[in-house]
Amino acid sequence: MLIIIIVLGIGRQCVALRALNGAQAVRRGFASSERDEEPSTSENELFDIIISGGGMVGTAMACSLGLEPNLAGKKILLLEAGHKKEMNRVPETYSTRVSSISPGSAMLLSGLGAWDHIVNMRCKPYNKMQVWDACSDALITFDKENLQDEMAYIVENDVIVAALTKQLQTLSDHVEVQYRTKVVKYTWPHPYHVSESIPWVQVTLANGKTLHTKLLIGADGPNSMVRREAGIPTVKWNYDQSAVVAVLHLSEPTENNVAWQRFLPTGPIAMLPLSDTESSLVWSTSHQHAEELLQLDEESFVDAINSAFWSNENHSELVETAGSLFRTALSVLMPDSGSARQLPPSVAGIGPKSRVMFPLGMGHATEYIRHRVAIIGDAAHRVHPLAGQGANLGFGDVAYLTKVLSQAAFNGKDLGKSMQHLLEFETERQRHNLPMMAAVDLMKRLYSTNAAPMVLLRTFGLQATNTLPPLKEQIMAYASK
Repeated sequence: MLIIIIVLGIGRQCVALRALNGAQAVRRGFASSERDEEPSTSENELFDIIISGGGMVGTAMACSLGLEPNLAGKKILLLEAGHKKEMNRVPETYSTRVSSISPGSAMLLSGLGAWDHIVNMRCKPYNKMQVWDACSDALITFDKENLQDEMAYIVENDVIVAALTKQLQTLSDHVEVQYRTKVVKYTWPHPYHVSESIPWVQVTLANGKTLHTKLLIGADGPNSMVRREAGIPTVKWNYDQSAVVAVLHLSEPTENNVAWQRFLPTGPIAMLPLSDTESSLVWSTSHQHAEELLQLDEESFVDAINSAFWSNENHSELVETAGSLFRTALSVLMPDSGSARQLPPSVAGIGPKSRVMFPLGMGHATEYIRHRVAIIGDAAHRVHPLAGQGANLGFGDVAYLTKVLSQAAFNGKDLGKSMQHLLEFETERQRHNLPMMAAVDLMKRLYSTNAAPMVLLRTFGLQATNTLPPLKEQIMAYASK
């Protein structure tokens, strides 16, 4: 865990260095004047804020802005290329795309009025997590002393979007929504003066219509057109891995309130609770192995899953001996610490047509803001699913961007032109996101090998951390935001 602490420090230093980069600040338009000249654009085409992308994060952003009292007089528009996602009743089968929603994100969704809809539809809390190594006996467990407290909630992405969409309908007086609306071009104003022809961000739609906005918020995913056309650089790489996701039927009903994750040499495999009889699989592995898993018949696929969670074929005598000695020493020093190992439930079958795979990678925008633009969610950061933090990082963006825009509106500032509040958003969110992303990337790399020295290193690290409740509590507190 010392490695993670070092990473957190490095992340904060990176943010500080970025904030001091004056040349970059000038390029992004921080020297722009505060003149507010109304354009010749028709009032029907001018919006104070346009949000591009109506997924989980974009729709949450629209709800959050629509509920903010200081933005009550602002014209807000949500653009979504897909159809309106409504859910009159919950489907009988579970979706393969799920998110682990932290208590902090649940609080945000509750404040938006969407959490009650989610609870009434479908979500599964869990209050314990067990993470262990396939190459040794090392493990770590995270749990609450009071088992009534939830660590997080597993919720289908479709349920989250449907709940937010339902709540957004109650805000129609404050937020306009256009579905099945594709953007084909963005045109950016010059940051130093107000052009008579294009004083705002110009949004050209596929139907030929042109919109204008004082602030464009890009929530359009990892392949963000907003980020690309704004010229925001992105540091990214592929992991040479794909995630295989599926809905699993358990062998027998269980309380099923534990999230299980095992690190295999080819990548982590996770089983997340959906109900007393079903769980969600997220198996990160090589592209070739992922393809092979998709081609297996159901019985062979189920056997592969159970083997991945139960088999000890990757153990070595050297690592087991060293790990046992280290564990004995820890038990002498701290006899009452540590957590007992639990066995995961066995899998009996999978949902119909539920196996899907998608490539994995890491990506981070070096800037979250430019003149009259901000990016949030996967448009700003893409992370490996092993920590289940992707959606939570995006919801954190929503909460903080709403805060700074509310303050800017209260102070009478131009929401897209006065860069001070946007810089505050960028600095605060990068201070949180960068250490988390760096830690996840390091964890992925640390566990992507079965070389004995690395196995010993992570074995000692897991065992030591598992015997230090205060350190585990700090990790849980950071991840729950």
